[in-house]
Amino acid sequence: MRLVIQRVTQASVTIDGEVKSQIGPGLMILMGVCEEDTDEDVEWLVRKVVNLRIFDDENGVMNRPVTDVGEQVMVVSQFTLFASYKKGNRPSWIKAAKPDISIPLYRLFCQRLSEALGQPVATGEFGAYMKVQLVNDGPVTICMDTKNKE
Repeated sequence: MRLVIQRVTQASVTIDGEVKSQIGPGLMILMGVCEEDTDEDVEWLVRKVVNLRIFDDENGVMNRPVTDVGEQVMVVSQFTLFASYKKGNRPSWIKAAKPDISIPLYRLFCQRLSEALGQPVATGEFGAYMKVQLVNDGPVTICMDTKNKE
């Protein structure tokens, strides 16, 4: 499982011209799932995300997690995070999980993250063509991959 986590001042997802969800300051998370991913990967990522200290403390140092600052979180499915580009110039998506694996894991991640945060998590719509807008704050962008836990 791969995440791209961005600290944002705002973010939104628009589908067919209508805003599906939006957040103010917080985290925008793009999530990709591969065939080997499991519930264990979800639990590990939730712990990492809620404890990731990327918000400023009173001294202007990135030392506070999202749970301390009460910011909002949005999660958008992003199968292209598993693009394979080794051969040629057209990416292959063969490493991305099929919907029967990725949808339940995406939903579980959003549910567990919401529980850990004590607030709803904004989402995109799995499989939809989405327009994602965000204002990266910092910029702060962190990439996580459950295949690199050590």
